Amino acid sequence: MQTFYKSILWATLVLFLLSLAFSFLFDTQAKPEVLSLNQLTARINSGEITKITVQGDNLKISLKDGKEAVAQKETESGLSETLKNYGVKTDALNQVAIEIQDESGFQFWMGILLPTLLPLIAMVVIFWFIFRQAKTGANQAFTFGRSSLRLYGNFKDRPTFKDVAGLKEAKHELEEVVDFLKNPKKFLDMGARIPRGVLLMGSPGTGKTLLARSVAGESGVPFFFISASEFVEMFVGVGASRTRDAFATAKKAAPSILFIDEIDAIGRERGAGVGGGHDEREQTLNQILVEMDGFERDNNVIVLAATNRPDILDRALLRPGRFDRRVWLDLPDINDREAILKLHAKDKPLAKNTDLRQIAIRTPGFSGADLANLMNESAILAAHHNRKEVIQNDLYDSIEKVMLGPQRKGRAISQKEKEITAYHEAGHALVAASLKDADPVHKISIISRGRAGGYTLKLPLEEQRLRTRSQFLAEVAVALGGYVAEQEIFGEMSTGASSDLREASKVTRALVTQFGMSEAIGPQTFGESHDLMFLGKEITSERNYSEATADKIDIEVKKFTERSYTAAKKIISSRRQILKAVAQALIEKEELEKEAFDKIISSFKLKPLSI
Repeated sequence: MQTFYKSILWATLVLFLLSLAFSFLFDTQAKPEVLSLNQLTARINSGEITKITVQGDNLKISLKDGKEAVAQKETESGLSETLKNYGVKTDALNQVAIEIQDESGFQFWMGILLPTLLPLIAMVVIFWFIFRQAKTGANQAFTFGRSSLRLYGNFKDRPTFKDVAGLKEAKHELEEVVDFLKNPKKFLDMGARIPRGVLLMGSPGTGKTLLARSVAGESGVPFFFISASEFVEMFVGVGASRTRDAFATAKKAAPSILFIDEIDAIGRERGAGVGGGHDEREQTLNQILVEMDGFERDNNVIVLAATNRPDILDRALLRPGRFDRRVWLDLPDINDREAILKLHAKDKPLAKNTDLRQIAIRTPGFSGADLANLMNESAILAAHHNRKEVIQNDLYDSIEKVMLGPQRKGRAISQKEKEITAYHEAGHALVAASLKDADPVHKISIISRGRAGGYTLKLPLEEQRLRTRSQFLAEVAVALGGYVAEQEIFGEMSTGASSDLREASKVTRALVTQFGMSEAIGPQTFGESHDLMFLGKEITSERNYSEATADKIDIEVKKFTERSYTAAKKIISSRRQILKAVAQALIEKEELEKEAFDKIISSFKLKPLSI
């Protein structure tokens, strides 16, 4: 309705402007003088007329003073005859140039009709546009309950399992789905029930959507996709209607795949209070449950869904008969990361001496999307420096850019702040190099990136799935290394250690309350979080322990923190010369790679300790 009124307003404005334009064109032109035949005769005899142009019965008259005039001769009589009848002298008429022009029918009618037709045509066009908009709005009203289901590309452009690096176990699980879509009869003949739904679960960027598209590419069937949030509208019942339409469309194209991305937008646990009482969302979820249960036995439609929050999904959605298969996509390990890097490096000119294995070593915890972004950033960096190839340093710089943000070399800091940052990062690195359970240092920098004034890059030697208490304590000691270094050198602490202290407190409390690593309290966990969500954060946490236990937890947390603090202080105090050497090198060079750092500490014959 608002669009309709806006169109009416525009139409009125355009008509007003057209009226002004025509008024200007036709009213501001100087109108020629209209002469009677008697006046024309008098002016010819007086020699005031130089030329007469005859167009049918119309006369166009040119005067000696440059003005124009018009007149009309008698019908069915010649001009000369008419003028002689009115007494024009022969000598005077001979001084006038007479030109005969055939009057064009088209020009004649256009001269009459154009001033009238142009505004009329403009009005017709404007009102056609208005009614067309109204018709579109009416069509939208009639198609309001239809889903915005989209068909993914042509078969030639679809990725296959070969285009997805890593994820061997996930691809193996999905091979059965592909086999069913290609050869459903052999499964039905064995009495096997058709899998109705496959839920892809994993952290953001692990490749859930890409893997779903590769299933469609392998099977060669129509692939329909939609985001779960597109089902839900403010009007109750629309989401359920769109769900029915989406499933009906997929059934018509069977065998086919229906992919619902981010299904947790409508699949949250019902009756959960905050975020779970939306009638439209719940009705949409109920309709999905009914549609998945309503599949016929020989209906060759597979529903794929993706989520990174499987813990908040409704139990009815996960029961057998709906999402029968649940495929977990892990973050890639070192070999998978190398394969993913090679895959994204195919269209980029890499220098011959680039080693993607070293990049894979430096990127633990990176998802497939992070690695793709890393390769893209390295290509941008190489192009920015007008290089024709991507070199190893471009890849190293891109790792830090993806992790921490771009360098902020233009950030002005005083020499005092530079020294504090250098000693702070040197303290982290020295403690890490001194503890055998800590991860080795790969790089130290005092150049700001993002919100960090400096950073120490530590990476494990191998992939780790489990961590011990000694490793956690070493991690806390390394986090406190910068704090202790500032205290040891400058006699006071700065605000630069705030994030380190926060991380150390988080780890030590987890040791006691989550991992059961406190000998005094024993193998117990404390506190239960519920899946009530608000703005993406948990807002309820049940405290299932007494005040006396809370005091014990605080004592144990403090004990672990003091233990790591004592270890860090012992290292910094006893190896003060190494600390100064590393800090001075950072002040001069601003960055130290692993080789340069190892060279400095090896000159002091550093030996690792244990907490």
